[in-house]
Amino acid sequence: MLMEQKIIQWQDGASILKALQKLSKAKLDASAEDVHMAVEEAVLNETGPEVGGNLHVAKSRNDQVTTAIRVQLRNELVDLMLKLLQMEESLLETASKHIDTVILEYTHLQAAQPVTFAHYLLSYFQALDRDVDRLQGVYRRVDLCPLGAGALATTSFPINRERTAELLGFNSVLANSIDAVGSRDFILETQSALTLLAVNLSRLAEDLIVWSSQEFGTVELPDDFTSTSSIMPQKKNPEVLEVIRARAGLVLGDFAASTAIVKSLPTTYNLDFQEITPKLWASIDNLTGSLGILTKLIPNLKVSSNVESKAAASFVGATDLANMLVRKYRVRFRTSHKIVGALVKSLIESKKTFLDATPELMQKVAQEAAGVKLVVKMEDIVACANPRKLIETYKVLGGPSPVEVKRAIRTSRKNMADSKNRVAMLKKNLADAEGNLNRVVESYALSKSPPTSGKRKI
Repeated sequence: MLMEQKIIQWQDGASILKALQKLSKAKLDASAEDVHMAVEEAVLNETGPEVGGNLHVAKSRNDQVTTAIRVQLRNELVDLMLKLLQMEESLLETASKHIDTVILEYTHLQAAQPVTFAHYLLSYFQALDRDVDRLQGVYRRVDLCPLGAGALATTSFPINRERTAELLGFNSVLANSIDAVGSRDFILETQSALTLLAVNLSRLAEDLIVWSSQEFGTVELPDDFTSTSSIMPQKKNPEVLEVIRARAGLVLGDFAASTAIVKSLPTTYNLDFQEITPKLWASIDNLTGSLGILTKLIPNLKVSSNVESKAAASFVGATDLANMLVRKYRVRFRTSHKIVGALVKSLIESKKTFLDATPELMQKVAQEAAGVKLVVKMEDIVACANPRKLIETYKVLGGPSPVEVKRAIRTSRKNMADSKNRVAMLKKNLADAEGNLNRVVESYALSKSPPTSGKRKI
C-alpha cells in the first residue's frame, strides 16, 4: 500500500518485501524488545537503514498488535467452528442409532420422565448449534481491519486503509482510530462465546460422569477414556471427562480475568492489553482439545438396556398417570396430581413399584386423599407403566417420540449442512486472501517499477 500510494520509493518497497519474504522462513532474535522490533531489526540487517528504515512508516505497534490478533483469531475461529461441526455430526450420527433407546431423564437428579437417548443427544446438538451461530456472529466483528489507525490518531501520510484491509482479507475497516487501537471487546466477546461453549461441554461431561456411576448406570464409558484406581481394581474412573469439566472452569476464569483487566482502562492503547491475549489463545486450545475428545467418545458410549425395571421403581410414569386421569376420567389436574402422589407414597411405603398398582388401590387412594370416587381400568394403569409406550405419545414438536426425533434429526442435518457451507466459505475466503496477498507481494518484490495501470488487483 505504501508503494502504491507513492509514500515510499518503489525499489525500496521491493527490497523490504524481499526481506520480509526471506524472514518468514528465518528465526527471529529472541532478545529483541518484542516481535515487531525483531522483524524490523531483521529487515534492517537485510536491507540497511536507508531502505529498511521505511518499514515502520505510517504505522504503530498499537495498530499492528490488534491487527495481528485479528488476523490470527479469524483462523482460530474458523478452525474451532469446524471442530464444533464435527462434534455436531458425531452427535447426530449417534442419535440416529438410538432413536428407540429408552433412558430416564432427571430433574433435581431425581428420576423424572422417560425419553430416548437420541432425544438427549439432540438437546446438546441444539445447544452447540447456537454456539456455532454465536461464533459466526463474533467472526463478523473480528473481521474488521484496524491497520492505519497508528498510535491513536492515524497519520499525516496519505495512506489507503481500505487497500490494506483488502490485502489482508478483511471484510471492512474498523474506522475510528481511537476505537481501532483501544478496544478489545472483540476479544471479550470471543471469550464470552467460548465460555458458553465451555459451559455446554462441561454439563455434557458432568452428565456422563454421573450417568456412568453404578448408582445411575445409564451409560458405560469406553475403556480408552477412563482409568482404574491405583489401589481399587474394580474402579473405572471417568478422568478424561473430569479434565474436560475442569478446563471449562479455566475458560470461564480466563474470561473473568480478561474482563477485569479491561474494565477500568483509560481510552486508547494500554500495555495491560498484552495480558489478555494469551488467555484468549489458552481458551481456544482448551476447547479445541475438549471437542476433539468428546467427538470420539460420544459414538462409543454404551447405553444401559435395563430401563423398564428402573422406570417402574422410579415411578416415572406418574405424570402420565395423572394426565390420563384428566384425559379419560375427567378429573381436575390438581386433584389428579394429589391422587397419584398419594398412590406413589402408598406403593413406596409397601415397598412396591408402579407395576403393583391396581384399580382397587387407586380407588382406595382416591377416596382417602381427595374424596373422589374413581374406577379406573387396569389397562389404563398398565399403559402408564410402560416407558416405551409413554415416549410414543410425546409427539409434540421437540418431544422424544421416535417420529418427532426422526424429524428433528432431518432438520438438524440440514442446519448443520448450512453451517458447514458458511464456515467453509469463510475458510476459503481466508485462503484466497492469503494466496492473493502472496501473489501481489511476489509480483511487487520482483518488479523494478510500479505497474502502469495503478495498483494490481487481488
